[in-house]
Amino acid sequence: MSTVDAVDLGRRRFLTATATVVGGVGVAFVAVPFLKSWSPSERAQAAGAPVEADISKLEEGAMMTVEWRGKPVWLLKRTKKMLEDLSTLNGELSDPNSEVASQQPSYAQNAYRSINRETLVLVGICTHLGCAPTFRPDVAPADLGPQWKGGFFCPCHGSRFDLAGRVYKNVPAPTNMVVPSYRYLSESRVLIGVDPETA
Repeated sequence: MSTVDAVDLGRRRFLTATATVVGGVGVAFVAVPFLKSWSPSERAQAAGAPVEADISKLEEGAMMTVEWRGKPVWLLKRTKKMLEDLSTLNGELSDPNSEVASQQPSYAQNAYRSINRETLVLVGICTHLGCAPTFRPDVAPADLGPQWKGGFFCPCHGSRFDLAGRVYKNVPAPTNMVVPSYRYLSESRVLIGVDPETA
């Protein structure tokens, strides 16, 4: 083999390696936007794509908020006392048995309005005129009276809801707060916007 052939062979290897690296980078530049297009955009999520919530660090009695379809969705980890108090309020509520079917999926049409009794998933909007109620877990505060056992109070027009989102009698809100469709991905992960049956 002549010296010229040896130089050409080394050059050929260098050019082949360089072309391979440049080609790999080019494929990555094309693949990343393509693969990213498979996940829903922020606009699609706002339009209704499911939203995942991690409740692993949610302590008893605490609430967190995530956004789904441009609305606040509350996730409340109820205490044993909160759950016990729910059954004592039926006489004070407009729809204690959640009979207005449009306010929750069928799997949440129960005493706790949830799949898992400890965790409430609720759209945080008053059913009167769309205001945002405040979370009032305190029992018998001076401004809400001695019968108050914790719940949600709408400061706009005074509507009251218990800790299952059920509306009290004689308030402006006509129906219970909405429970969105949701399912559990694991014990600590909730997917909002998808029914368990479609899993």
